[in-house]
Amino acid sequence: MSIAAIESVLQQMRVTALQTGFAPTQAAAAETGGFAAELKRSLDNVSTAQTRSYAQAEDFELGKPGIALNDVMVDLQKANVAFQTGLQVRNRLVSAYQEVMNLPA
Repeated sequence: MSIAAIESVLQQMRVTALQTGFAPTQAAAAETGGFAAELKRSLDNVSTAQTRSYAQAEDFELGKPGIALNDVMVDLQKANVAFQTGLQVRNRLVSAYQEVMNLPA
């Protein structure tokens, strides 16, 4: 797996995060450091999306006013897509790691 492919996946994760309305926080923007920091920010965004969608689903179940079922379902699907994207990134990272470890010394 090339660096360009990893960069492409990270860009897709950024776009997904922006589309779901989860912009990076000020603390995340202040962080420096390449790939590891970007991966951590992406995982934090996925976690935030899941937490918010589950909280919204719970509020809907409790009958709180102003929460529509279609909004809950859309937010749950967005969180699921973000999680699946993160899972695919992890799978590709593991695959790349295994390829590097199998290279002759």
